[in-house]
Amino acid sequence: MQAIGRLAVSIGLVLCGVTPAAGQLINLRTVPVAAGDQFLIFPSDNLGLGGVSIALDDPWLDPFVNPAKGARVSTPQVFATPTFYSVGQNAGNAATLSAGALFGGRIFGGALLALQQLKSGQQFFGPQPLWDLAILPADALSERSSTNKFAHFSLGTTLPGRAAIGASATFADLNGIDGVEHLYAMASSIDQSGSMADVRLGVTKELGIGGLAEGLLLFNRFAATHDVYYVDWVVVDSTTWTWEPQERLESNLDRTETWGLHLGFRRPLGEQGWKVGGILTGNYKSHPKIPNYELVNIPRDPGHSTALDIGVGVAKQAGALTIGLDLVYEPAWSSTWAEAGRATPTSAGDTIPAGGKTIENEFRFSNAHVNLGAGYAVGPAMFQLGLQVRAYDYHLDQWDNVAQSNRRQNEEWMEWTPSWGIRLQLKGVELRYMGRVTTGTGLPGVAWNGAVATRAEAAGFANDIVVPPGGPLTLAEADVWTHQVSVAVPIR
Repeated sequence: MQAIGRLAVSIGLVLCGVTPAAGQLINLRTVPVAAGDQFLIFPSDNLGLGGVSIALDDPWLDPFVNPAKGARVSTPQVFATPTFYSVGQNAGNAATLSAGALFGGRIFGGALLALQQLKSGQQFFGPQPLWDLAILPADALSERSSTNKFAHFSLGTTLPGRAAIGASATFADLNGIDGVEHLYAMASSIDQSGSMADVRLGVTKELGIGGLAEGLLLFNRFAATHDVYYVDWVVVDSTTWTWEPQERLESNLDRTETWGLHLGFRRPLGEQGWKVGGILTGNYKSHPKIPNYELVNIPRDPGHSTALDIGVGVAKQAGALTIGLDLVYEPAWSSTWAEAGRATPTSAGDTIPAGGKTIENEFRFSNAHVNLGAGYAVGPAMFQLGLQVRAYDYHLDQWDNVAQSNRRQNEEWMEWTPSWGIRLQLKGVELRYMGRVTTGTGLPGVAWNGAVATRAEAAGFANDIVVPPGGPLTLAEADVWTHQVSVAVPIR
């Protein structure tokens, strides 16, 4: 802990907030990691339109985001949704198959099951060991591939006055999280296990023709364990300098809990097919345990974050044309700290007691994102184009209570995600394809600061990544390519 203070390196606080559905869970990032779409398990009609959602209905995704919107399902249907993504620089890929059903009426609801095969990426850290020894061979199945399982259930009922209430629960059994292998550079092997639970209670109220008001409460809990195996070479005979490998196991816990409140509305604007909408979303995140990553091994690192989404949107659906635009401002505040495992002396001659704060980080975020999309119908086909632009901007104040020093840092970058899609409405079946690529992300690092050079790499690990960098950020770009196909069959 003292060495960390002297070198002023604080680059290991990675907070995980897994999002099972778009919207209502606000993601925080301090490095532009190339995060794959590991948790894109639900179908969507608007992904090809840049994910526009504030003033534009998404009949496929809406019932999974707010279970009360299941009241809007007019025809029961079964569906299957294969999703594939890959991260550049050989940083991992995944294939997911989701299948489920939705039904409407006075009592409405749905269910979904998903299986996912996740293939880990190459390790990028160095230096690597001079010897070639591992607990498992590099091509062992458990080292190359993991299987994750997801389940979603929802149920609701309509109420008098054109209102509805619904509840949903999403669970995941996780044997692999994208990018964790990059966070333990010198490990021989990593066994991951974890779970995710997301519970939501939503209400809706129809406001005339095409208008809607909604509210949502949610609780999301993520828990994972990383069993990291290392091989240490020790001298067993100092006279002959005989070395033998010894296996060492370190278990790291990762915990995040999120409470959220979402309010939204949309209503017609004039008589030309225009709609206008607005959202207000708040998240409070508690991070009781952050893993002791090999990058910076700081024990027992808790923290908490608060984030808001304030957005407006406009959309038009008239004849063959569909267009939409979302503008969202996203302020957020995050506090993280490192706790001393034992009494720790400071450079001023004082002592920090066990459990006291050795490093304190205060982040202030001023993020924004814009979603833009347009679609045009030609016969039974609808062609879609979209663009999502995210701007990240934050200020970090850091206090090192061991070295009795402080520093400030500002970082900003932009991520661009063009998308495309096609929807075919055939007799007895509906087909959708969506593709997108995210640029401006990659494998981030930290430039040489005169004392130490480090990397903060968490490619695709999660959506919340609150890493206090030890210096100016660098970036080896790695694009993320995603493809999703959906097939739905109405039940007449």
